[in-house]
Amino acid sequence: MKTNNVHRRDFLKSTGAALGSVALAGMGLPADALANTNEDKPIRLGFVGIGGRGSYHLDVALGMEGVEVPAICEIKPERLYNAKRWIEESGRPTPTLYDKGPTDFKRLCEKENLDAVICSTSWEWHAPICLAAMKNGKHAVSEVPIILTVDEAWELVETFEKTGKWATLALEQAMLESKDGLTLLNMVQSGLLGEILQAEGGYVHDLRMVKFNPEEEPWRLAYDVSHNGNLYPDHPMNRIISYTGINHGDRLDNLVSMSSKSVMINKYAELNYGKDHPYATKKMKQGDCNTTLLRTENGKIITLNYDTNTPHPRELFRIQGTKGVYLGGSALEGPKIYIEGMSPKEHQWEPAEKYLNEFRHPLLKSYNPPERKQAIRGHGGSGSKLPLTWYLLVKALRENKMPYFDVYDSVTGSVVFPLSVQSVANKSKLIDVPDFTKGKWKTRKPLSFDV
Repeated sequence: MKTNNVHRRDFLKSTGAALGSVALAGMGLPADALANTNEDKPIRLGFVGIGGRGSYHLDVALGMEGVEVPAICEIKPERLYNAKRWIEESGRPTPTLYDKGPTDFKRLCEKENLDAVICSTSWEWHAPICLAAMKNGKHAVSEVPIILTVDEAWELVETFEKTGKWATLALEQAMLESKDGLTLLNMVQSGLLGEILQAEGGYVHDLRMVKFNPEEEPWRLAYDVSHNGNLYPDHPMNRIISYTGINHGDRLDNLVSMSSKSVMINKYAELNYGKDHPYATKKMKQGDCNTTLLRTENGKIITLNYDTNTPHPRELFRIQGTKGVYLGGSALEGPKIYIEGMSPKEHQWEPAEKYLNEFRHPLLKSYNPPERKQAIRGHGGSGSKLPLTWYLLVKALRENKMPYFDVYDSVTGSVVFPLSVQSVANKSKLIDVPDFTKGKWKTRKPLSFDV
């Protein structure tokens, strides 16, 4: 895996002459990048990868007025033609099909007139697809992780700063779609928990059956063979970055990562498929349990767990401040909270429900989309209302703005993957985290949402 020195070349200096008269303001965005807004314009989207997540995103888009899908790209014919049928059944014109191998997304990005490309492929293609879109005048939205290497992270940042075309994890739903996500952000920003000192979360999800199912995500097994670290940091980091002000008043400074031994994939393969199955004895590089510790410039600490191989319920989420602590997660019978001087019993949890009602985020109070005729298809839940992530994405595209979780936040969350691998490989060595904002984190405003 490629890594990169934290003190990588300064893009703004090295390309100053090439940018010529383009003025860089704020985060390096070309001066005219937010001009010519049109809130009523149709939004034209191209889809690359239409498996479980891709079909979910496609079906959401097809349920939105003013969203067009003129082009789709997929390497599996059955998925491609199923998506074509969905588009036609929605009353939209037949899309152009791109099916000439795994790199045909390049032709789509070069030929099509699109506002954005939606990428839902396997991991190794996320950054190449985003870069192809950006370099051909299109924004890009990726499934997680958006990058696999530090070099890819820097290239996404630099391409954005050069072209004004962004690539983000705008449809990452861990905070926006979780029951308590936005409301907890409101609690934190209102000071209920005091100054935030520590956050703990992770991707703790038993995926053994998924890894061995050819119709699901068997490619995850390949990463268990070749990598060892925190391989799926984005879901928890989406929330943690938001709650701790990473890139918005603080930044990640360094991390250290440690993995247990690997036994569960071999045991699972032998138990379910017999001792002669290849994975019953195959050497797995990925430890069954990984813990990554991160420290911020301003002294916060983050505990990030990763475990997709052991039997367990889903993960917990914890955020600790100087005034109190919040504990959430599907494994609990409702989220818990403790606020010093306010909770009924000293040093005992109380249900968080009354606080969730009191601090309900204003956006949630105003957001009430109509029910669809049928539940959204694909891998993303069985809801029948427009997801808030998609509402905000299309709103941003219409207003020619970058989504709330921007390119800097997106690469910062994903870069935990390669840096944790580097740490584990070097006996849990302390690794510096690059500052992708180049110092702008000190003045960037806290995350906010238009109501």
